[in-house]
Parts: sequence; structure tokens; C-alpha cells
Amino acid sequence: MSEQYKTREEKRKQAQGKKGKKKQQTGLIKKIFLSLIALAIVGMVIGVGTFAFFISDAPKVNEAALKDPLSTKVLDRNDKVVFELGKENREYVPFNEIPKTVEEAFLATEDVRFYEHHGVDILRLGSAVIANVTQGFGSQGASTITQQLVKRSYLTPEKTLKRKAQELWLSFQIEQKYTKEEIFEMYVNKIYFGEGAYGVATASKMYFGKELNELTLDEAALLAGLPQSPNNYSPFDNPERGKKRRDIVLMLMNKHGFISKEEMEKAQSTKIDTALIKEEKREKDTAPYDAFIDQIIDEVEDIGKDLNIFTDGLEIHTTLDTNAQEYVYKMLNSDEIINYPSEEFQAGLTVLDTKTGEILAIGGGRNQKVKRGFNFATDLKRQPGSTIKPILDYGPAVEYLKWSTYEQIIDEPYTYSDGTKINNYNKKHIGQVSARDALAKSLNIPALKAMHAVGKDKARNFGVKLGLPLKEDMYESNAIGGGDLISPMQLAGAYSAFGNNGIYTKPHAVRKIVFKDKNTEITTKPKQEVVMKDYTAFMVTDMLKSVVKYGTGRAANVSGLPLAGKTGTTNYSADEKEKWDIPSGAAKDAWFAGYTTNFTIAVWNGYSDQKEYLGNDSQQLAKKMFKNVMGHLSQDVKTKDFKKPSSVKKVSVEKGSNPPRLPSEFTPKDMIVTEYFVKGTEPTKVSETFDKLDAPQDLKASYQEATNEIMLEWKYPQETGDEDETNLTKPTFEVKYSLDEGPEKVLSLTEDMALRLLSPVGGGTYTFKVTAIVGDQKSDPATTTITIPDPMTEAEDQWDEGQQDGDVGEGDDGEGATDGFPGTLPGTTPPGNGNGNGSGGNNGQDGNDDEGDDDVSVIPNGSSDSNASISSTDES
Repeated sequence: MSEQYKTREEKRKQAQGKKGKKKQQTGLIKKIFLSLIALAIVGMVIGVGTFAFFISDAPKVNEAALKDPLSTKVLDRNDKVVFELGKENREYVPFNEIPKTVEEAFLATEDVRFYEHHGVDILRLGSAVIANVTQGFGSQGASTITQQLVKRSYLTPEKTLKRKAQELWLSFQIEQKYTKEEIFEMYVNKIYFGEGAYGVATASKMYFGKELNELTLDEAALLAGLPQSPNNYSPFDNPERGKKRRDIVLMLMNKHGFISKEEMEKAQSTKIDTALIKEEKREKDTAPYDAFIDQIIDEVEDIGKDLNIFTDGLEIHTTLDTNAQEYVYKMLNSDEIINYPSEEFQAGLTVLDTKTGEILAIGGGRNQKVKRGFNFATDLKRQPGSTIKPILDYGPAVEYLKWSTYEQIIDEPYTYSDGTKINNYNKKHIGQVSARDALAKSLNIPALKAMHAVGKDKARNFGVKLGLPLKEDMYESNAIGGGDLISPMQLAGAYSAFGNNGIYTKPHAVRKIVFKDKNTEITTKPKQEVVMKDYTAFMVTDMLKSVVKYGTGRAANVSGLPLAGKTGTTNYSADEKEKWDIPSGAAKDAWFAGYTTNFTIAVWNGYSDQKEYLGNDSQQLAKKMFKNVMGHLSQDVKTKDFKKPSSVKKVSVEKGSNPPRLPSEFTPKDMIVTEYFVKGTEPTKVSETFDKLDAPQDLKASYQEATNEIMLEWKYPQETGDEDETNLTKPTFEVKYSLDEGPEKVLSLTEDMALRLLSPVGGGTYTFKVTAIVGDQKSDPATTTITIPDPMTEAEDQWDEGQQDGDVGEGDDGEGATDGFPGTLPGTTPPGNGNGNGSGGNNGQDGNDDEGDDDVSVIPNGSSDSNASISSTDES
């Protein structure tokens, strides 16, 4: 075969190969196209099927549900219905009575294409879908007025595909059944505007005291902006946010051609409070539960922005303790429990369950005139004074430095880092002091030293973990309660962690929410967090027990309760004192925060107008309020003491030793204190401060025959105590004796170093012991013995001598001598003188009859009268 042939053959094969590849490529594209069509069909089928499944159990459209909102039931901590919200204060207005300005304000804000779509705005929906894909599902809504009406009437606010499918389905149905005007009418009459007002006509009267047709452009815009978040945009409570929201509505009205730019700018320049109804004309409500409802509303809104507590037919299971709430309300709003200094005197109070962080009661203020007014328990932000010391000073020092409750701090003249002097409240210094006593006495200088020791960053971190909103840049003055501002609710939450073994739970009033379908619920209990070591919680608690036992919080103590707590006051600056003529000793705020293992309570007292000050008496009321509430709640409840964890060791320490030392066997009892140490840091060395007392020296006993007494003398050159002569301790001497090796008896306690014992028993052998005593210390005894001459023996000796000399004295006088023999005293005339010795015999006989060893008389050294003793008698 020629080369040319081969070449043509190869070309033919190559051409056939190219055609085969083209056919393969065409076939692949066709298959992909067909597959995509098949997938689209399958997707549509699945989508339609899924949509059909989602709407299969959708509610039925009915006019009653569209027009009448469902009330919300509020249940207490025992799941008992306490009250219902959403049943009152409603005025229905037909569409033809809704001013055009009001209609356009709502359209511009909520659904500008309302009259063009059929329940669902495809353009807005497409924009929302893109946002949800790129930013996450639920990041942007596209709800029309019709959809919002459906959501508020039938569905739960959860953002799920099923709920969205049902919302679309019901919206289409409503658009088929009702006109646009009817739908708009139902919507503006259903929505909640805050302040207990349902529907736009009611809101007009609530905020402006006007009929709907009397509203100006800026007023209509304000109302149209409220439903998105009535509490946040309230012109009463949040005027700045309310104005900003109103101005946005006006801008949207201009953007969509409802008003001109000039009209917009004129309305935006109007002050928001120009036409607001005056406070005294607003609805008054002093129900005991208002302050608690205030907290519930805030929490529900935080849980879900689409939730409406007044219209959604919810079941809200709360932490409310009705007994506690009603007692707190009564205490604040009457003089039955506490006498208040004035009507303007204010208080904020929070009661928590120490273990769970559940809010049991809230005292939102005294003489509150408006519903949802300023809540002094939650909205108030003031400097906490010395109540901050356990949180920013001693707590961090125990946590990070393992300070003991005995930690010794020098209370001395001191300054901040910039050289500014810091003083204690009484401008005095007490020198070396334990952390326990410094906290109990609320000393400022030891508190600042504690923060300095641990560092501001660690101190701040400790406080933030306890739920306090502390700024990044913290000042040294924070150590004593300056700087950051907190509420009674936040302070109670922080203190409860100390009482709960270092576990913090954010204070909360809502346990769970059950939606109107009864099948959906949200559990809202916050997560518990371990924020400190158990040894920190226990040791700070034990120090705070001292505050109420003997420190600044004694007036808050409840007898019989294991209770911990801390006082706090804030003062006026020098400029404020001069500007407002504030007297010395006046306070701006008074606080008390404390807890048992069951309850935690934080109380604030003061005035809304800070030019009004607290005097000495009114500064004590926070403690009294705490005591009353804690006593009331604890009277029928068993209260356990705070349990010492295994990480803590209880140790007896010699008072004043630094570093700490264990007491020796000679340390007086009043110099021994019991303190707590983190295990492994407790002292092991024994103090040598107190040595054993020296025994008395040169103890001597001598018998004075002329006066018939024993003279006891000794020496004691040592005096115990510090080198400072003012602290020298003079010992007391205990003198004991025994007669003829009989039982020991205390003869005397004296500061003298000599003693006379009158009328000792003749012939007796006395043993004396003298011991030096200082406090609980005792020396070894000094001992001496003396035998008293026996008168009988001496008389017998003299008798024998007389017999040897001859027959002398026989007769009556001799008998007298014999009768008187037992009583003959040493040194008397020998026998034979019957008259004298007979008398002596009678005396002697009396002496022998009185056999009690106690029949002695003691005269301390220095008595000038030998007859000054008081003779003892044997009463047996």
C-alpha cells in the first residue's frame, strides 16, 4: 500500500472520529438539559407537595379571630393564672372614619404596595429571599399588611417554613374573602400601640387626648411608628427613640409621594412632646403586679420581636411569688410597715430565688402614677456605693489571690495613683485589720488596697461575670462604689451567685411561653454559669455574715437566720454640696443587698431629683426594708446555713499575727479568732508571742505567834504584754491551800503579793500554792509548807515540867487548869493558874468543836487593822 493511500485512510478515520465526538457532546448536553427539566418538575412536585402538607392543618379563616385579639394569660410560679392581659381599652373605628393622613402613614411604613398585591408582595418577597439566603433565614421580612393581620390573628411568631407557608395561604384566602378597605380596617383596629391601647383610635386618645380626625401629620406619623415596638418607641418613656422613629415614618411618606419635602421637614422639626397628653391625665393604675408585668413585657419582647403579649393569646408561665409581690407593694405604697420621710422618697427593690435566679417580686417604686412608668428596680442606674466591695475588691482577691478571711491589711493614710487622698467614712484609721473586719466596718482604704492587689482588669472581669455592665476603662474609685451605674435587679443577680456556691443565673421573670395553638412553646430559663470558685463564694459570704452581726448592717439582721449582706451609700461631691446646699452627712443613695440560701434581696433608696438628699434616719430605711421583706418571706420557710465546701479549711489563728500563726498553748482565748482559708494556704507555724507565764518566786510562809496568823509572801518581777508600757498586763494571783494533805481549796484571788491568814488550826500542816494568771494563761504554781505549833502539845510539856518540880497547884485551881487544858494557847502561863486557864479551856473547847478547815480569815498584805478580818462560820 502506497504512502498516499495510507494518508487518505488516516484522514478518513480522523474525520469519523471528530464526528463521533460532536455526537457525544450533543448527547451529553441533551441529557443534562433533560435532567434539569426533570429535576425542576420533581422540585415543583415536591414543593407543591410540601406546601400542601404545610397548609393541611392551617387554621380556618374567621372574622372573629381577625377582629378580636386573644388575651394573654399570666401564670405564677405555681402555674396558677393570676391575671389576663389584652382585654380592655379598645375602641373600634370603621375605615371611612380613618383620616387619609393616618392611612398613608401606615401604608408608607408597613406596606406601600398594599392596594396592588393580592396578599403577598412578590417584589418584596424576592428581596427578602435573597437577604435570607445571604444573611440567614429570618434576617429580613417581607410581610404585607394582610400577612401581618394573619400572623397576629392565627399563627405563632416563630420563623419556620411551615408558618410562612400557612401565612401565605391564609393571606391569599383573606384577600379573596375581604376587600382591601376591610383588611386595612381590621389591621389598624387590632394592633397594639403600647400604654394598654389597642387600635389606632384608642392610641390617639391615649397619647394625644384627641379624636382620630384631629391628629396632625407628625402625630399620625408617631402612631404609625409605634406598633413595631411600642415600648422602645414610647414617647413617654423613650422620647429620643420615639422621635427618631417618627421622623423615619415621615421620611418614608415623602419618599413614596404622600407628602412633600417641606411638609416632612416641618413635621420633623416639631418637638415630640408638644401635643402629648399630660401625665396626670393618663390612665392611673397602682395594681400590685404592675412592676412585675413591666419585667414580663420586656423579657417577652427580648425573646421574640414578633411577640405581642397583649394580642397573641399566649400563656406566660412566670416566676411570680404572689405573696412576696403583694407584700412588697404594700410596704412601698403604705405606711403600715415603714414610715417614709416624704411622698417623693423613692425605692427600688428586687427579690430573687437565690438558687435559680427567678424573680419572685419587684418593687418598682413608690406612688407610681402611670402604668409602665419608670421602674426603680430595673430602669434605675445609680452608683452602688460600698455594696460593690464584695464584687470588685474582696471577691476577686479571694478568687485570684486566695486571700483568707483573716488577710491582714493596714488601714492607714492612702492615696489613689494620681495622689488624690482617699478616706474612710469617719476619716480615721485603725491600723492592721483583717479582711473580715474591714468589710464588716466598710473601710474604704483596705477595699482599695484589695483592688490594687488583684488588679483592675481581674476585678472588672469578676464583676462582668456576675452580670454587671462595667465599662472597659475602670477607675480606682470603682473599688468603693464610684464610676459605673447599676440597678437593684443587677445587684441582686450578682449577690445571688455568692449565695449559690458561685453559680450565676441571670435574673428572669419568664419560665416558658406557650402559644395559642397549645402545641408550640419556648422555654426561656437562662443557662446557669459557674463564675467563681466555691471557696470564693463561701468565704465572701462568711465575711458578709459579719456585716450583719457586728458591722454596718446590724439593722438589717433577722434573728435566727443565717444571713449575709452589705450596706452602701453614695455621697455628694464638694461642688454638689456647695451648689445645692447639701448638709454634712447627707447621702445621695442608700443601698442594702443581702441573701440567705433561699432569697436574695437588693434595695435602693433615694430621690428622683438628686438635689433631694437622704438624712441620717432615711439612710437606714434600706436596711429596714430588707429586714421586713426577708423576715416576711422566711417566717414559714426552713432556711439552711451556707455549707462549707471541701476547698475551705476552718482554722484558729492568733489574733494580730501577721503572717498568720496558729495559737500556742499559752495564747489567751480572747486572742484567738476562727477564720477560713483556701485549703493548702492555711498557716502551719505556731505563734511564739505568748510564752508560758513565770511562776511566782520566793514564796514564804511564816507563823506569827503573837497574832496567831500565817504571813504568806512572794515575788513576781515579770509583767506580760507588749513593750509599750500602756499595754503591760499585771497578773492576778490565785492562792490555794490544803490542810494536813486534805483537798485543795482556793483561799484568794489577789493582785497583791502577800496575804495573811488568821487563826490557823493549831498543830496543822498547811501547804500553799500560788499561781500567776493573765487572761486564760496560768503559770506553774509556787509551793511552800508550814506547820503551826500545837497548843496542847506545848501545855503537856509544861505540865510534865511542873510535876517534876514538885506538888504544886493541887486542888481546885489545878482542876481548873486541867479543864482548860485543851484550849491553852502557846505562850500562856504554865498550869497552876486555874482562873486564867479555865477560861482558856472554854475557848479551846469551842475551837475543837469548829472542825471546818474553812474557819480561817484572810487579810491581804497592807491591812492596818489586825482585827479587820471577817470571821467565817461553819454553817453546817
